[in-house]
Amino acid sequence: MARSQWGSRLGFILAAAGSAIGLGAIWKFPYVAATNGGGAFLFIYLGICLTLGLALMLAEMALGRASKAGAVGAFRQLAGGGWPVIGYMSVLVCFLILSFYSVVGGWTIAYIVKALGGGIMTSDAKTLGAIFSGFISDPLEPIAYHAGFALLTVWVVAGGVQKGIENLSKFLMPALFVLMLVLIARGLTLPGAWEGVKYFVAPDFSKVSSAMLVDALGLAFFSLSLGLGIMITYGSYVSKESNLLGSALWVIALTVATCFLAGLMVLPAVFAFGFDPSAGPGLTFITMPAVFAHLPLGQVFAVMFFCLLLLAALTSSVSLLEVVTSFAMDEFGLKRTQSAWVMTLGIFLLGIPASLSLGVWSDYLLFGMSFFDFLDYLTSKLLMPVGELLLALFVGWKAWPVVRRELSGEGAGRGMRLMRGFCMAMAPALIGWIMIASLRAA
Repeated sequence: MARSQWGSRLGFILAAAGSAIGLGAIWKFPYVAATNGGGAFLFIYLGICLTLGLALMLAEMALGRASKAGAVGAFRQLAGGGWPVIGYMSVLVCFLILSFYSVVGGWTIAYIVKALGGGIMTSDAKTLGAIFSGFISDPLEPIAYHAGFALLTVWVVAGGVQKGIENLSKFLMPALFVLMLVLIARGLTLPGAWEGVKYFVAPDFSKVSSAMLVDALGLAFFSLSLGLGIMITYGSYVSKESNLLGSALWVIALTVATCFLAGLMVLPAVFAFGFDPSAGPGLTFITMPAVFAHLPLGQVFAVMFFCLLLLAALTSSVSLLEVVTSFAMDEFGLKRTQSAWVMTLGIFLLGIPASLSLGVWSDYLLFGMSFFDFLDYLTSKLLMPVGELLLALFVGWKAWPVVRRELSGEGAGRGMRLMRGFCMAMAPALIGWIMIASLRAA
């Protein structure tokens, strides 16, 4: 069966950028950047994205295009032996992440409904906290919204690379940027909003430390969707005529821009009303509704905000599902529609105990964590870093001739030698450092 291809380079860039722009960009990046030196953190984060991030992203795209296969098939074709275990790990991580990410995606749909009904339009943080806690601990309502989000995701992926993923990305990504700009424009007009801007962008080099560098490295790898097999899978749909270096630079630029705009969207409004900018996930579902309750036409802006969250969540979930769908198609010969629905069913079923673990099953713990938190810890702290480390070693030591040949005509020049150095030694060393620091902090 002929491998699908992107209909245009723009479609590939927007789909790849969409895979990286998820819920974390809205609430996690602004807080992490602001509390780690603001402009100093932004500068270091950008430097990592344009060096290590670019090297690993290019490598993944090149592996996909060279093999014309998904996460497992690429390693099997290009090396064989035990190397496909990296691909299997990527598929497993995508499957596990999507099971609980879909639950959170369902929350965004629920909050669109709540915002439309006016049920969250109060400035009382305690009331909003009780609404949020009551919702996520309910045994049925979050699962129903989890099913709705899973159906949206599978509908897109089952539509195919061009008609499903590419067409949706061409609509969702511009819509996401427009919504962000509208919310930014409104937030910056609030009294005291510029204090939030200063908090976010003013450089504080006294905050530069090993812990801050670990945060910057981890956030860079996470925000660029590296080590998940996504860029390998998406790269396998790229034609030989497309310039991978230019595409990767565009993906990084769009991802960094979105993270920066998220800070300008969230922090000025939070500061304007004296709320806590370090509220983490609560910033999304508790603090921001309180902010909107203070605004004229606040209900309209609340609906827009949660629609934006849904768009961000959907662009990421589609890329995660595409990895496991492509795997089932390549390995078991299933048709796209069959593969997408079978995988979605398994992901949905695993998401049920993840959702229940925040409520009626909260007393059942794995290694001292709820099932939801355990899945998050297993993927983000263990499997993802190990996969990134092995991928870098594979590119630098085993598959470099393939990667070099794939990128030889793209103007990389002397950067090729530097790229290999990143993959052979620097990336594995720094990823190992992140893992050790994360495990010590746990």
